[in-house]
Amino acid sequence: MASQVKQPSLFPILLVNFVGTLGFSIVLPFLVFVVMKFGGNAIVYGLLAATYPAFQLIGSPLLGKWSDTYGRKKILLLSNIGTSIGWLIFLFALFLPSEESFNIYIPFLGTFVVIVPLLLLFLARAIDGITGGNISIANAYLSDLSSESTRSKNFGKMAISSNLGFIIGPAIAGILGGTIYGAILPVLAALILSLITIFVIVFLLRESKLPPKEILVPERGTIRKVFSQECREYYSDVETKKSKLRDVFKMKYIPFLLVLYFLIFLGFNIYYAAFPTHAAKDLKWSVTQLGIFYAVLSGIMVLIQGPVLRKALKKFSEERLVIIGSIILGTNFILFVSNNIVSVSVAVLLFAVGNGLMWPSFMSILSRRAGSKLQGAVQGIAGSFGGLASILGLTLGGFLYNSIGAATFLISAIVIFAVFVMSFKLLKRNDT
Repeated sequence: MASQVKQPSLFPILLVNFVGTLGFSIVLPFLVFVVMKFGGNAIVYGLLAATYPAFQLIGSPLLGKWSDTYGRKKILLLSNIGTSIGWLIFLFALFLPSEESFNIYIPFLGTFVVIVPLLLLFLARAIDGITGGNISIANAYLSDLSSESTRSKNFGKMAISSNLGFIIGPAIAGILGGTIYGAILPVLAALILSLITIFVIVFLLRESKLPPKEILVPERGTIRKVFSQECREYYSDVETKKSKLRDVFKMKYIPFLLVLYFLIFLGFNIYYAAFPTHAAKDLKWSVTQLGIFYAVLSGIMVLIQGPVLRKALKKFSEERLVIIGSIILGTNFILFVSNNIVSVSVAVLLFAVGNGLMWPSFMSILSRRAGSKLQGAVQGIAGSFGGLASILGLTLGGFLYNSIGAATFLISAIVIFAVFVMSFKLLKRNDT
């Protein structure tokens, strides 16, 4: 009897995912303060925030294909080297004087003053973004190692590693960013973490030997998508590659769900572009307070997406949870308009509850409606819709906040309330 081939341990890939998520989430609390230090405003912050998903949308599919050709380990290594280079440039920018600038003349548009530190920040986020397929490739690696019986359990572990990264990362940023060194220590920590990830990949991670046999459905227990870390997922199913886009858009229910997907991401990202500037300028929060905010928000969302959601699904259908969650989310955005700490605290709770109920339920509906044959194609197109909505929302949110201030959150509320109204159609379509 042939002995079974011992599969690589999951620990290295879970560690890579955790450290990668931790390193990314560290940037959330202090990025807006760095932008303001160098003379930027909400518009600059929105554009800078949009740079990562914009370049990731370009690089992630290419890295995914390369991982099929050259192996997951090599492309994961390439991706994390890019992340390290991005953090190194980011760190260098922090040591430059804010007055460092030069003029550039563009015909028909005139002369523009380019702030060198801000330019380097954009370069750093662009490099990190275009090599930022690490999480998607990690998912593909995990899929290679998973059988039908272990898939759910393995991706549950992956979700836990992501969620822990999003809780611990902002907390570390808040602690380190509150020192006299400002953003230098958090960025240095992110750089060190990325170097640790490279070490883990080189010395601990074995190349996956199994070819991808099944379609990879993104895990639904992670809060990563909420913070727009990954705007695309990579799928390596042969049928997906052969399928045509028009086949997806001809599927029953799918075009409607893709519109909802786009609107959800749009509403979230308008908020995410505006809130850090709002917290720094209007709420007068420090890096530490903003770090605590993100850590608490992430922690509550993990709780809601875990035991609370499981109990809710026993009483309500996924379609009804999307409706319930979206009305709670819309209400939360309205509360953020106020500078009152009680209002903001209630908003945080409603944000976590609303998202925790709505997003996993919506992803489950999308996966179920996509079926097995075109699952990868549907999820890939949905990821592209989310990526485009992230870029548009982050850019638009910066411009809106610079013009109308906290009223920007009302725009997010309107978008999510539109999702609420449209979601009632899901009840009519609950006929699998």
